[in-house]
Amino acid sequence: MVPEADFRSYYGRPVIKSPIWHEPHMPTYLYLGGVSGASALLAAGAHLSGSHRLALTAKLTAAASAAAGAGFLIAELGRPDRFLNMLRVLKPTSPMSIGSWILAAHGTITAAAAGSAITGLLPRLGAAATLAGAVTGPAMATYTGVLVADTAVPAWHEGRRELPFLFAGSALAGAGALAMLATPYAEASPARRAAVLGAVAETAAMEIMLRRLGMHAETYQRGSAGRLVRASRALALAGGAAAAAAEAAKAVPRARRAGRAGRAGRAGRALSTVAGLALTAGALCTRFAVLRAGKASAEDPKYTVVPQRERVTARAASPHREGAEPAPR
Repeated sequence: MVPEADFRSYYGRPVIKSPIWHEPHMPTYLYLGGVSGASALLAAGAHLSGSHRLALTAKLTAAASAAAGAGFLIAELGRPDRFLNMLRVLKPTSPMSIGSWILAAHGTITAAAAGSAITGLLPRLGAAATLAGAVTGPAMATYTGVLVADTAVPAWHEGRRELPFLFAGSALAGAGALAMLATPYAEASPARRAAVLGAVAETAAMEIMLRRLGMHAETYQRGSAGRLVRASRALALAGGAAAAAAEAAKAVPRARRAGRAGRAGRAGRALSTVAGLALTAGALCTRFAVLRAGKASAEDPKYTVVPQRERVTARAASPHREGAEPAPR
């Protein structure tokens, strides 16, 4: 009998090209883009609810993160004109093309909102830009998940269902973290709640993805990517717990805090600081982990060949395949 063929490729070489994205440029851009989008959404909510200090912080964070993210993207591309060339056409079937236009529109909108908030000029235009950020923000926070999934890289393509949700949760946690760090403790309740929600969503999306990926989950569990995933999970859980504790401390009735309000305030601020730093680090770890897992899956031919052969075998065994005789009744 002829032995079953294994998954070898020519001379053990990768079947597909490994992503050429560099560190820290690309993962930092993914982080900053997500933070900018979630911060714009947070700014719109704070603006509508009358939380002016939080709204100002979120507007500045959204604009600064979009500008810095664009700088990291241009550094990754090598020349500024390469980014401008991507804006020459709008191709709805290309996540790269749509993403370029989302980044350009979102960056302009957040810059207008932040500029109006700082200078006090054109307040109506600033308010309109703030509300428009609630539209471009979610797209900015999630399109990068679609971008990496729309490739032949096995660990990314197989995770296409969860990656946008993973990036959205991580972005919300990161935006809430920065808002907590830059906003007075008493006015940062919406930021803390957003951070907790983002941490829960990020952790859940990662767990669901790892359970569904099968053999591709190995790339997120081994090597440097595995270490980063574990660090991201630990930081998200610790940061979310600290943010929830800080919010709970603020919710204690004033009568119970009589005579020790100063101590409670210091404890709350300390917890907010710890939560903000932990969630920021966790969001960064998530982006670096996804990039490294993708590279690992592209460099090992088994992650490309084995699933292909499994799909071919499944189609061959299917009674509904083209040309197959109908099953007897």
